[in-house]
Amino acid sequence: MRLALNWKPDPEFGGFYAADFAKHGLDVELLPGGSGTPTVQMIGAGSAEFGIIQADELLLARARGNDVVALYAAFQNCPTAIMAHASRKLETIADLLKSGTLALESGLPFARMLKKKYGFDSVKIVPSPGGDLTTFLNDENFAQQCFLTAEPLQAKRKGVEVKVFPVSDIGYNPYTTVLAVSGELLRKNPELAKNMVTAVREGWRAYLDNPASANQKMHGLNPSMELASFAEIAEAQKPLLETSLLGKMTTERWSTLAAQLLELGDIPKAPPAAECFREL
Repeated sequence: MRLALNWKPDPEFGGFYAADFAKHGLDVELLPGGSGTPTVQMIGAGSAEFGIIQADELLLARARGNDVVALYAAFQNCPTAIMAHASRKLETIADLLKSGTLALESGLPFARMLKKKYGFDSVKIVPSPGGDLTTFLNDENFAQQCFLTAEPLQAKRKGVEVKVFPVSDIGYNPYTTVLAVSGELLRKNPELAKNMVTAVREGWRAYLDNPASANQKMHGLNPSMELASFAEIAEAQKPLLETSLLGKMTTERWSTLAAQLLELGDIPKAPPAAECFREL
């Protein structure tokens, strides 16, 4: 079987690389991804039995008629954030939007929620540079979209202290790094899906307890990231993963997210939350 990732091997996927699939009778190939990897389409086309997506992406997919179901949510709290220079002494996202320049993917739901809630009249919006920190490091009034466990750590290594504002601060908190499967496979082989979830949950427990072995494995597949960075990120992401609901999802969270996407006009109607995920 194949599990399609939506980015290169890094600590965001540590639990999948730590998982002992064979213990549960599974032969799983992890397929590294990159920017724009169409994991939903891969699941639908059968080129991957399982895939990693984000909760809002799943809702959008279901609204378009894609029968995809969430099984396990690694990140209980969304790691997407906005970072600014600490020297600006900003206290809230609202403060950040009163001046300077903000680089972000303006079409994403969280960005449009920001605009709807606060307006962008007083801040200059420019496209996100991805993980490139060149402008940020050289312009105190430049803020940018980031991943809580990535760019802020890179900036700190460059000697720049940052203030980070998680998008969850505005109430937008989709599950992230979500293991998903087609509804068809789930109906035809629920035992397979259950074994997959069990292996993944054990893998994440193992990675949270001791990430060294999986980090070494991922570093071998992604040598552009220093091994020390794997360890640093693995530690930094723990609060986003390690909650009382390791991997679990709730109807309330899915309903809230669906209502937000409906309000933004991203989906024509909110799908029943209970159909979006399955507890196995």
